[in-house]
Amino acid sequence: MKLLSTKATCNSHGQDSSYFLGWEEYEKNPYDNVHNPKGIIQMGLAENQLSFDLLESWLAKNPDAAGFKSGGKSIFRELALFQDYHGLPSFKTALVDFMAEIRGNKVTFDPDHIVLTAGSTSANETLMFCLAEKGEAFLLPTPYYPGFDRDLKWRTGVEIVPIQCNSSNNFQVTEQALQQAYQEAQNRNLKVKGVMVTNPSNPLGTTMSKSELNLLVDFIEENKDMHLISDEIYSGTVFTSPSFISVMEILKDRNSFKNSKAADEIKERVHVVYSLSKDLGLPGFRVGAIYSENDTVVAAATKMSSFGLISSQTQYLLSAMLGDKKFTKNYLAENLKRLKKRQTKLVSGLQKAGINCLESNAGLFCWVDMRHLLHSNTFEAEMELWKKIVYQVGLNISPGSSCHCNEPGWFRVCFANMSEETLKLAMKRLKAFVVESTGVTTRSTSQSKRKSVLTKWVFRLSSRGDHRDQQEER
Repeated sequence: MKLLSTKATCNSHGQDSSYFLGWEEYEKNPYDNVHNPKGIIQMGLAENQLSFDLLESWLAKNPDAAGFKSGGKSIFRELALFQDYHGLPSFKTALVDFMAEIRGNKVTFDPDHIVLTAGSTSANETLMFCLAEKGEAFLLPTPYYPGFDRDLKWRTGVEIVPIQCNSSNNFQVTEQALQQAYQEAQNRNLKVKGVMVTNPSNPLGTTMSKSELNLLVDFIEENKDMHLISDEIYSGTVFTSPSFISVMEILKDRNSFKNSKAADEIKERVHVVYSLSKDLGLPGFRVGAIYSENDTVVAAATKMSSFGLISSQTQYLLSAMLGDKKFTKNYLAENLKRLKKRQTKLVSGLQKAGINCLESNAGLFCWVDMRHLLHSNTFEAEMELWKKIVYQVGLNISPGSSCHCNEPGWFRVCFANMSEETLKLAMKRLKAFVVESTGVTTRSTSQSKRKSVLTKWVFRLSSRGDHRDQQEER
């Protein structure tokens, strides 16, 4: 007789992925500039720690919000008592206004169509429960966030079929790749219930083009029983052109020149996931949301949200923060400046080590090309390189295979979860590893050596001249 359920004893959680194993190794030997300077530097965690001072400054200036007061009077009792799963109206309004602000107010969101969840993990899983049965499938472009193997599949039983994208066109989604994925699902006797994308992309750090988004909307328009989920949790991290285009903008544009009835029908099959974990750097607050124009989905997701609610205290605090339009405007602008500056430092450091990466414009990471460091064009070689970087170099980065990339040698490297000094040290370690591994001196190193040799040569000439002058004076 089985003591535990199949769910409790199965190995489908994805915890054995190299993505999570890297975290485990970091936790065993975490870098600390004082207590463990030779430890592993965490570059596999997509956290935004660059703008905490802006949040802390706001909290200091608004003690009533942090102290759960309104008009100087405590509302702790009110917030501590039972709240239903619909959420605080003030927070839902502040959240949809913030989402619109990020999108340049090109689109608006109705607070009655938003469902609050305990982070985007809960939001994505809830949508799977609402849109698909066990054994049905969603198509996802590769590479994709490794956690989706857990979030979308583990408890729901939904399958993921990859849309295989490659570096030849910077991993953009093509009609051919989309149709091939659909055909693969049919060959596996899987009913496809839709497509899911992250925009901006995790792990690529790029935004989807208007043509890609239109391709996906066209696809679900042709297939009346399919949905499109756009995970837009990095929408506020687009620090350079091209600008971010939300799928909601695509729907708005199509609605203006297409049959309105048909456009409304498509809108009911397009759903947006959002969170404050990345844009506001608050993953510990567990604030996520589903936005849908489908009343049945909203009603079902709202009921399911009772399994993962956002605390009333969190909602109250953030409704005050997001309702401060002067603060949000300044925060969004300053945060983007800091992200751009930090991303530039990472790219520069990689280039000095002889490593390039995909040109990116968003996110908290870069998609780094280390194919030239593989001893063979295989995923086995990728894992060997990854282990060396984790154990010998002391950097936890995420191998492309954990993101289901179909080309060995790509890695996701995060840059916003550490100090600038730690990033410099990480690049110094990586540069030394590349020189040692390849025997090839990087350009910056060779330039430095040439400069050093030239300096010594000039010094010797100068010394000889000074010596002759001294002899003549005698």
